[in-house]
Amino acid sequence: MPIKVQNDLPAKKVLEKENIFVMDEKRAVTQDIRPLKIAVLNLMPLKEDTEVQLMRSLSNTPLQIDLTFLTTASYVGHNTATSHLDTFYYTYEDVKNVKFDGMIITGAPVELMPFEEVAYWDELKKIMSWSEKNVTSTLHICWGAQAGLYYHYGIPKKELGKKLSGIYTHKVMNRKEPLVRGFDDVFNIPHSRYTESDNDAIRNDKRLMVMAESEEAGIFLCMDRKKRRIFVMGHPEYDRVTLDKEYKRDLGKGLNPDIPKNYYPDDDPKKEPVLSWRGHANALYTNWVNYYVYQVTPYEL
Repeated sequence: MPIKVQNDLPAKKVLEKENIFVMDEKRAVTQDIRPLKIAVLNLMPLKEDTEVQLMRSLSNTPLQIDLTFLTTASYVGHNTATSHLDTFYYTYEDVKNVKFDGMIITGAPVELMPFEEVAYWDELKKIMSWSEKNVTSTLHICWGAQAGLYYHYGIPKKELGKKLSGIYTHKVMNRKEPLVRGFDDVFNIPHSRYTESDNDAIRNDKRLMVMAESEEAGIFLCMDRKKRRIFVMGHPEYDRVTLDKEYKRDLGKGLNPDIPKNYYPDDDPKKEPVLSWRGHANALYTNWVNYYVYQVTPYEL
C-alpha cells in the first residue's frame, strides 16, 4: 500500500530501506483518487519506533492511506524530540473539525495507574467521544484497548501480578467476521503488559464479541457488534527485536524481569528472536483497513 506521509518523516527512510512502498506528498497529489484518512493517536514514549511499526503493518493493501499523527496537548513526554513533535504531530484542537476514515489509538506505559490518574485521561476521553461521530472505525491497541473498553463499556482492568511478556498462541473464535479472514486456526502474537481488561466482563457484555483468545494470555481480539470499535490486547505491530529491547531495558533498571516467553530460541537472550507473527499482524491490519474502513466509509467525508 502506498502510505502518504510528509516528505521528511524519518520513518519514511527506514521503511524504504525495507522495500516498503511509502509515497511522499509530491507523488500523492498526482494520483486521481481519494486516499483513506487515518489518524494515529500515538501515546507510546518512543514515538518514532511506533511510527515505523504501524506504517509497516499498514503497508499491505493497494489502498492509498494519508496518515495524520496525533499527540496529547495535556502531557508531553520526554523521549521524543520536541522538534519531531512540532514538525510531524497535531493535537485534538488541530483536528477536531476534521473527519477521518479510521483512527488508531496506541498503547501507553501507564497501565498500572488508574485511568482517572493518567495525566491526559480527560483529553483522551474527549478524543474517544469525538471519534464516535468523526471516525468511521477506531482500532484500539493494548492500553489503548483497555482504556477504550473502560470508557465505552465500563469494563475495568486488573493487575496481573507480574508482566505478561512473550509470544503467545491464540485461537480464532469467530470465523464469520472478515476481521480474521485469512487467519490460521492458531496464530502467534506478542504481548507486553502488566494488566488486562476483565475477560469475563468482555464475554458477558452483549455489545461485544470475542474474535480470538489465548489460554495463557486471555482475550486478544474483540470488537463492538456495531463493528466501529476494535480492541487489540497485544502488540501485533511489534517488530522482531521490540520485546528484546524491553527486556534488556527492564534488566538495566534492576526490575529482574522474566525472559519473554516463547521468544528467544532455547530461552537464550543472546540468540536472535524468531519472527513468527508478522503474517497474521499484516492480515489483521489489512482486514481492518479493507473491511471496516474502506468498504464502509463514505466517499465524501
